[in-house]
Amino acid sequence: MSHRIGLYGGSFDPIHFGHLISARGIAEQLGLDRVVLIPSARPPHKQSVSLTDPAHRLAMAALAVEADPLFGVSDLELRRHGPSYTFDTVTEFRNMMGPDVELAWFIGGDTLPELPTWYRVAELVKIVRIVTAVRPGWSPPPIGHLAAAVGEQSAMQLLADCLRTPAIDISATDIRSRVRAGKPIRYLVPDGVASYIMKHALYRT
Repeated sequence: MSHRIGLYGGSFDPIHFGHLISARGIAEQLGLDRVVLIPSARPPHKQSVSLTDPAHRLAMAALAVEADPLFGVSDLELRRHGPSYTFDTVTEFRNMMGPDVELAWFIGGDTLPELPTWYRVAELVKIVRIVTAVRPGWSPPPIGHLAAAVGEQSAMQLLADCLRTPAIDISATDIRSRVRAGKPIRYLVPDGVASYIMKHALYRT
């Protein structure tokens, strides 16, 4: 029997309950065996953004899911030089896991319209199932916008793989702002992540 694995890349700066609830929702809808969190080292679309040290983001991701057998964490992108292209990451996972493993890559609703700008996206959609987590009220991009980059059949599949997830209004930006303001972040991040942020004095400035 082949395994079904979800790959969830992101800056996770910091990881929070919104990430985890969305990922679990997708995993349950697709019947996935495991979800692998992949902190990005140098996201191509965030090259002008200063991210927290990768070691901290990796440690927080591990703490967030340490008691949950559904989740794992990978440092694959943190060990690789250059931009963190999804195509390269998926290719490496495919080589590691073999041809019998079904792979799905998670993105958010805001990311789907940007997909045509991704590195080697026409090839990417052929080697991994891209699944979009959407909230109530979300509107999909025009199929023509996607089809121009990946072809009509792949564009139709991308739109079919838009899955509803709970509307959890938590953002990493807000969490960082609360820490700088000295406000509590309990109930926004797992307790282990909150303790780690405090211990290492992250997001204070």
